[in-house]
Amino acid sequence: MHPFRKAVESGDMDAVVALLADDVVFTSPVAFKPYAGKPITAAILRAVSRVFEDFAYVREIANPDGRDHALVFTATVAGRQLQGCDFLHVDEHGRIDELTVMVRPLSAAQALSEAMGAQFERIAREAAAG
Repeated sequence: MHPFRKAVESGDMDAVVALLADDVVFTSPVAFKPYAGKPITAAILRAVSRVFEDFAYVREIANPDGRDHALVFTATVAGRQLQGCDFLHVDEHGRIDELTVMVRPLSAAQALSEAMGAQFERIAREAAAG
């Protein structure tokens, strides 16, 4: 089991953040432009943990070299069930330097976008304090 999955499943957001590289790039399923840096990525991940309900990883796929991982999940947001995948790439120090999230179906992605939009001010504050 990847340490990111273990940290997320246990609700240990400090452990999740500790796994991020300082220069991590987060690509959101609902935003056009990627977010760069640990403070903003950490704030986004904390917000996601607040808006997702019934979150569960259901499958983990790893590249043989151990640097690329796909973590398939299910969750509910605003009453919409979704399926998604966290694509992780780790640097030479084992820190996550790329995190891309994809979700489906469109109605759930739209609900996620709305729920995360409602978190925007808090995300910005947390990132600035970061």
